[in-house]
Amino acid sequence: MALELYMLGLIVQDMGKSLEFYRRLGLAIPAESEEKTHVGIKMGNGLTLFLDSNPSLWDSNFVKTDSPTSDSYRSILEFYLKTQESVDAKYNELIKLGYQSRRAPYKTGFGPYFAMINDPDGNTILLSGDLKENEPTKLD
Repeated sequence: MALELYMLGLIVQDMGKSLEFYRRLGLAIPAESEEKTHVGIKMGNGLTLFLDSNPSLWDSNFVKTDSPTSDSYRSILEFYLKTQESVDAKYNELIKLGYQSRRAPYKTGFGPYFAMINDPDGNTILLSGDLKENEPTKLD
């Protein structure tokens, strides 16, 4: 039996800001979630993404720290948006709303089209889609 990813969890500094970001990204999050410290979002493929603003409730050794300050990232969440146009549109929408770009949309060396943006806690979100056939794209 192959091991499968069951959940992906993110520790968040401000639940309200994080929920707003992930709603704008396109996730269906129940309205009553703002008052919770742990919110699980079941994805269509069965994976659960959870956001937690107080992990010390389930991990007594957890020590809360400030937001990441490094230019590197330790994890990445990829959201497949199917098309290059969808990646551009979502990236531009989130940038206009004030979210921080990590990397503007670009063609990869292995085929897909990517853009990276940070959520309110500095977690890197990868937006991916398929390149238009036979259309040149700007390389970053």
